[in-house]
Amino acid sequence: MLKTLYTRLALGLFLLLLAVGLLYTFISLYSLREYNASVNQALHQNLAKNLVSDRNLVSNGQLDSSALEELFALYMAINPSIEIYLLGLDGTILSYSADPAKIKRKQVSMAPIHRLMADMSLYPILGDDPRSHDRQKVFSVTPVPTADNPEGYLYVVLRGEEYDTAETMARGGKLLEMSAWALLVSLTVAMLAGLTIFRLLTRRLRSLTRRVEAFENSDISQPRLDSRWHEKQSVVRDEIDYLDATFDDMAHRIAIQIEQLTEKDTQRRRLIAQVSHDLRTPLASMQGYIESLKLRRDRLSPQEQDRFLDIALKEGRRLSRLVDELFELAALEAREKQPVPEPFPLAELVHDVVQKHDQAARDNHLALTLSGNPALPTAYADLAMTERVLDNLISNAIAYSPAGGHIDVVLSQTNGEPQVCIQDSGPGISEQDLPHIFDPFYRGETSGGAGHAGLGLAIARRIMTLQGGDICVENLAAGGASFCIRLPTAPSPPPSNVINT
Repeated sequence: MLKTLYTRLALGLFLLLLAVGLLYTFISLYSLREYNASVNQALHQNLAKNLVSDRNLVSNGQLDSSALEELFALYMAINPSIEIYLLGLDGTILSYSADPAKIKRKQVSMAPIHRLMADMSLYPILGDDPRSHDRQKVFSVTPVPTADNPEGYLYVVLRGEEYDTAETMARGGKLLEMSAWALLVSLTVAMLAGLTIFRLLTRRLRSLTRRVEAFENSDISQPRLDSRWHEKQSVVRDEIDYLDATFDDMAHRIAIQIEQLTEKDTQRRRLIAQVSHDLRTPLASMQGYIESLKLRRDRLSPQEQDRFLDIALKEGRRLSRLVDELFELAALEAREKQPVPEPFPLAELVHDVVQKHDQAARDNHLALTLSGNPALPTAYADLAMTERVLDNLISNAIAYSPAGGHIDVVLSQTNGEPQVCIQDSGPGISEQDLPHIFDPFYRGETSGGAGHAGLGLAIARRIMTLQGGDICVENLAAGGASFCIRLPTAPSPPPSNVINT
C-alpha cells in the first residue's frame, strides 16, 4: 500500500496536518483561556472597590460585618461565578462567601495583590485560589476600610468554582464539539488541497515511470523506439523535466549503443568466418601439396617435386603474412600499439618508399612515378607507421594494375596539411564496394578483381586514425583508383619568454 510515492506523500501530509491541527487547537485553547482571563480581569478590575462603596461595607471608618455577610449571601445568589474573601494584611483568610468545606487555604500570597494594586494595567495577574493549593486565578482586590488606613483586603476571585464548573461543561460539550468540527473541516480541506497539489506534482513522475517500464519491456534495438523517445523530450523547467529530458537522452544513447553493438557483433561474426576461411584456404592447399609429395614422391619427377614444394612454401608465406596482419590489426584495435609522433619531412619518406618499390613495379611492367610539390609542410606522425601505410598502398597498386600501366604518387597539401595520393591504372572499385573497402576481409564484386583479400587497408585506416590523419579512396575519371592519405602538421612551438634587449 505504501509502495507508491503518491501514497507516502498523502500519508505524510495527513500526519503533518494532524500534528499541526492538534498543536493549533492546544495553542488556541490556551490563548483563548489567557485572553478570557485578561478580558475578565480588565472588565472587573474595580469590582472589589465598587462592592465596598456600593454596598456600604465601611461605616464610620470601620468594616460593617453585617453588611459583608449580606454581600456574601447576595452575590452567591445573583453571581455565583465570583467568590468574595476578606483577607488580613498578611493574606490570612478572615471571611468568605464560598462553601467552608471546600476552602483549602488559610492564607493567600500577597505578592500578586501588591503587584496588581501598584499597576492595575498589568493583567492578567493571577492570585492564589483558596480552593486549591496549586491553582491560581484572576482576581480583583481593594484595601478595606480605606486605602489610607487599611486593615485588610476585599479579595474577589473572578472565576470561582461555579465558573470553572460551567466552563468545564461548556468545554466538554459545545466548545469541544465546535473545536472538533473546526479541526475536522480544516484538516479535510487542507488534505484535499494537498492531495490535489501532490497529484499534479507526481503526475509527470507517474508518466515517466510508465515510460521507463515501457522502455524496459520494449525492444529498444528497433529504430522506431529511438525516435519515439526522442520526440517526447520536453522543455526543461524544473528537476522533474530535467529528469524527463535526461531519460530521453539516455534512452536515445542506449538505443544507438545497442544498434552499434549489434552491428559490431555482426561484424565480429563475419570477421571470424572470413578469418577462418582465409586461414583455412592456404593451410589446406599447403597440406594437400605436402601430402601429395609424401605419397607420390617416387612417381614425381624432381621438377614436379620442386613445384609442389614451391607452392607449399608460397601458401605458407601467405598464411604467415595473414596471421601477422591479423595480430597487427588486433593490436591496433586494442590500442596496444600506439603511434609515437615526431616531426619529419613527408616528401623524403615518400621518395624513399617509391625507390624501394621501383624494382617490383619494373618486374610487373609498370611505370612508378613521383610528382607534385615536394615542399610540403612538416608532418607530425609516427614515421614507421606512415611508411607501413605507404608500403601497403603502393603494393596494392602494383598488384592490381595491369602490365603496361602506370602508378603515380602525387604530393600535395590540403588545408595546410601534407597529402600523398597513390593513383593506379587498374580497373577501379565498384561504387557499392567503395564504402566498405577499408573493412577487414571485405570481398566486394570489384571489376577486374580490384578488391582486397587481406587486412592491409583496414590496418592502414586504423593507423591513420590513431595518428589523427585521414585516408580516403575514389575512382579516377580516366580509370583506376586513387588512395590519398593526409597527415597532421607539427604543432607550433610555445612562445618564448625571453626578451631580447
